[in-house]
Amino acid sequence: MDPPAVVLPDPGHFAVRAQRLHALSERIEPLGAFLAFMAQLSRAQQVVLERHQPQWLPEPDAFALALKHGMPPLGVEALRGDVDFHTEFAALLDALDLAIGEAQRPLLAELRKMPRSGIDQLATRVLTGDAGLPSQRGLMPLVAAGLQVAWLRLALRLPAPPQRPPPEARAICPCCGSLPVASVIQIDQIRSGVRYLQCGLCATQWYLERAKCSVCDQTGKLDYLSLEDETGEPLLPVQAETCGDCHTYLKIVPREFDAQAEPLADDLASLALDLLLAEKGEYRRSGYNPFLWVGNEG
Repeated sequence: MDPPAVVLPDPGHFAVRAQRLHALSERIEPLGAFLAFMAQLSRAQQVVLERHQPQWLPEPDAFALALKHGMPPLGVEALRGDVDFHTEFAALLDALDLAIGEAQRPLLAELRKMPRSGIDQLATRVLTGDAGLPSQRGLMPLVAAGLQVAWLRLALRLPAPPQRPPPEARAICPCCGSLPVASVIQIDQIRSGVRYLQCGLCATQWYLERAKCSVCDQTGKLDYLSLEDETGEPLLPVQAETCGDCHTYLKIVPREFDAQAEPLADDLASLALDLLLAEKGEYRRSGYNPFLWVGNEG
């Protein structure tokens, strides 16, 4: 059988990510507290996905036309006004209330007192990749988590996966039109050795040929960088695939080295790799992780 071109997320996606983040928090000591909080956030996302019923959900045939014509059925701009984000987000804050420590409670308090218009502004920044004000960057991962729940819920309602995006749109999610957080090389029987990009918003995966830049489609100037421990062994199953043609890079997660690896979680755990590339100043990160916000203060 040919591997599927597009794979929708699993209903237990956030629970799998939470488990991975928890394991990484114990393994990557400098980021332990941060990754542990991200694990709590992912567990809260799973609770909301399973137990919360939003006020609006699309009818089963709502996506038929978009699927027929190869358009992203969950396009962010098209659905932004319909998605019941505010009740999803309120349910997420309630779920977090039961799990987080005192250090994060001021963030929840600030978000609870913020007007809907302020939440909407933060959501717009998350969806457009705008880092916004430094004073609000601690709030944005929580808003991003709510958006992920809303769009992953929609992806689970699709009657079938969309078609693989055409070459000119290979770098955007065929479900929602967002950018990938990273790519992953799968190991299950049907997809063994096959590379997929994974959406940073709805977690849909779509096929991309190996050894090809996801941004410019070139193959001739690719290089791979990884983090190593003191013995020279890879610290994480993550590499940065750099392209000398367009000077961008995207993380790649070969799961044959660690079957539990998860693109977004391992992207967070390998921040040192981003810092290393930032120091070199030659490559721009093309991956979109809505939990990472760094702005230019100069």
